[in-house]
Amino acid sequence: MELELTFRIILEDPPAGVDYGLQKGGGNDYEVVQKQRSKSGELKFEFSARVKEGKDGNPVLLGPFTQGPPHERFAYLDIGTYAGQTDTPWSRRLKIPFRDITWDVVKKASKRVLETHVSGKGKDGSPSCATVKPFASWKVV
Repeated sequence: MELELTFRIILEDPPAGVDYGLQKGGGNDYEVVQKQRSKSGELKFEFSARVKEGKDGNPVLLGPFTQGPPHERFAYLDIGTYAGQTDTPWSRRLKIPFRDITWDVVKKASKRVLETHVSGKGKDGSPSCATVKPFASWKVV
């Protein structure tokens, strides 16, 4: 049996003038969707993923917005040129892990939204990139 979950990523205070988009698909065969240029404040990205039982009994997320091996899935936010922007020095991706998604979380999230907040800026003020650290986890809202 597969269930569908809705996810929302809130990117807090990214540097202004940079394009961000949610990566749909993987490898060389992907598209950038929900593309937004940062101004001030936050950017929001929402998508759904299917969940099924993995070989080890734990939930496994499936769908075009999930990347990586079954036990280490994540979503990508493409930044700058990776999001299709031509007038920027930034070529980055931000990896948002699907950690801590247990069957208990799946049951609570049914017909609701799993949301996470991530910083849009690195320590030097440039766009955040690589794997989100520290990761605040997903909360049912």
